[in-house]
Amino acid sequence: MASSVKKKSANIVVWMILLLLVLGLGGFGVTNFGGRTAAVATVGDTKVDINEYYNSLQQELRSYQAQTGKPVPLSQAIALGIDRNVLARLTTAATLDNENKRIGLSVGDDRVRTEILATPAFQGLDGKFSRENYRAALKRIGMSEAEYEDKIRAETARTLLQGAIMNGTAAPAAMTDAFIEYTRQRRNFSWIKLDSTALPEQVPEPTDEQLKAYYDANAAAFTVPEKKRLAYIWVTPDMIVNKIEVSEEDLQKEYDSRADEYQKPERRLVERLIFPDEDTAKAAKARLDAGEATFEDLVKERGLALLDIDLGDTTIDTLGDAGEAVFAMETPGVIGPINTNLGPALFRMNGILPAQTTTLEDVYVQLQSELAMDRARRQISASITEIDDLLAGGASLKEVAGETDLELGQIDWAEGDSDGIAGYNAFREAAAAVQSGDYAEAKELDDGGIFAMEFIETIPPALKPMDTVISDVTAGWENEETEKRLTELADGLLARLNEGQTMEALSYPVTTEEEILRNANIEGMPFGMVQTVFEMDKGQAKTIDGNGVVYLVRLDDILPPDENDPDLAATRSGLDTAIAQALSDDIFTAYVTSLQSQAGVSVNTAAINAVHAQFPQ
Repeated sequence: MASSVKKKSANIVVWMILLLLVLGLGGFGVTNFGGRTAAVATVGDTKVDINEYYNSLQQELRSYQAQTGKPVPLSQAIALGIDRNVLARLTTAATLDNENKRIGLSVGDDRVRTEILATPAFQGLDGKFSRENYRAALKRIGMSEAEYEDKIRAETARTLLQGAIMNGTAAPAAMTDAFIEYTRQRRNFSWIKLDSTALPEQVPEPTDEQLKAYYDANAAAFTVPEKKRLAYIWVTPDMIVNKIEVSEEDLQKEYDSRADEYQKPERRLVERLIFPDEDTAKAAKARLDAGEATFEDLVKERGLALLDIDLGDTTIDTLGDAGEAVFAMETPGVIGPINTNLGPALFRMNGILPAQTTTLEDVYVQLQSELAMDRARRQISASITEIDDLLAGGASLKEVAGETDLELGQIDWAEGDSDGIAGYNAFREAAAAVQSGDYAEAKELDDGGIFAMEFIETIPPALKPMDTVISDVTAGWENEETEKRLTELADGLLARLNEGQTMEALSYPVTTEEEILRNANIEGMPFGMVQTVFEMDKGQAKTIDGNGVVYLVRLDDILPPDENDPDLAATRSGLDTAIAQALSDDIFTAYVTSLQSQAGVSVNTAAINAVHAQFPQ
């Protein structure tokens, strides 16, 4: 009896806590997502519904996942600003809706009806509005017809207001001309490339004193950076896959489970064009047979594209009543009309794909490798708890390696190292974060492997002994000496140019470039050299250092944009459009900001947090 009373008391406490929690959230404006009263933001008298924010954020995350191929946890989405972008977009829409209410801007039922009838998602196979499709589509998104029509009315009015603000903005001619002048100006210039072969005498062998001086002056280049000495244990599927046994029975089961992959029946590449009635279908087939229309013409007349009627590669069973007739065709062509559950249709068969059978023997090695690798991954994954328990119990990395399949290793690691196990991103991240005194714990690798690490000590930066890097020291000194002598040579040639001599009189091969645009890349010239030329004055000459090479450049002429250039008109048009769009965006942003300032904007942080709690973190 006492136990029963105690249990009831506990239940009462739990219900009281839940009630307080609901009341607490309600006080912040958060209600069940099924309701329409909660708002994540308010502009004037217009609210951004919590469900709308949830659906928009979910759609944005799905879109991002489709682009990247990876799921996006909410924490990452917040770091990328996805949630803020969604809220800003919805708040802007609410701002326009609020202003439309204030000024009385709306659209009539006829405009709403036109928008709904033109929506492809609500149309049937005949290309006409389908009431059944309309209701089904709204049911999928949890909206009534009245709610959807109100939404269309608001969106259409919003578009009208936005268009009134943004349309009609033109790019100022002076701005377009300035961009054209900058992007399409041309340059004529001449240049000489001076490398080691241009020197009057080759660089001599360096003395020991010269090498030592270079080594001392460039000590940073020969210094090993600070490293972390780390001990680790690890195992990957590749390391144990040879120990995994796969029975013949398991191979046969795997082969049988993938029968659809290994045993493909004969298929046809088929397109199906449906007609409203048999007479129309027969008339279309007659025109086709008489050569009065092509199959593509018939598809276009139905208001469809080939993609809309393409059934892909089909089996005889998937074609239903038309299967036997289509598969009786020995060459590509059109047959019909044939009655289907969607109406009479013409079928075009475009190709025959013969049946394919892949035997177990054909894929024996592949299946054995796949099964063994999969089991190796599973075995490793299942061992994580055991390894963590051993480490938590005080076992050393060496002891864990002795009792498991993990191998013991040691590495001196610095940022940028990627040899061996450091080739894994997860290891590098852990190595960068680990500090003295941290406990080892099992972490996963990208290929299904696992590892654990311990910090041993910090290895301070160390200057490599000169005799171990003598070849690098010698190469560095030679490059430096070569550039020094080339610079002296180029400076002498530059002085002669400034005295009035021509490039050709300098007795070096001269390359002449004509009508070069700012974004040009010229073979044989270093990146950025053309940009440097565009910063020079007409007649100016200068030297430009390269990697072991020095260039002597003279700007011969500055040419305006070529009015006969066939690309100039397209460039001007593109600039006009881009500038006009940028100005329109700026005007619209300023307009919305002004409206929000006048109406007032409030954000319900509790409601936003309630939405965020519904997503994987």
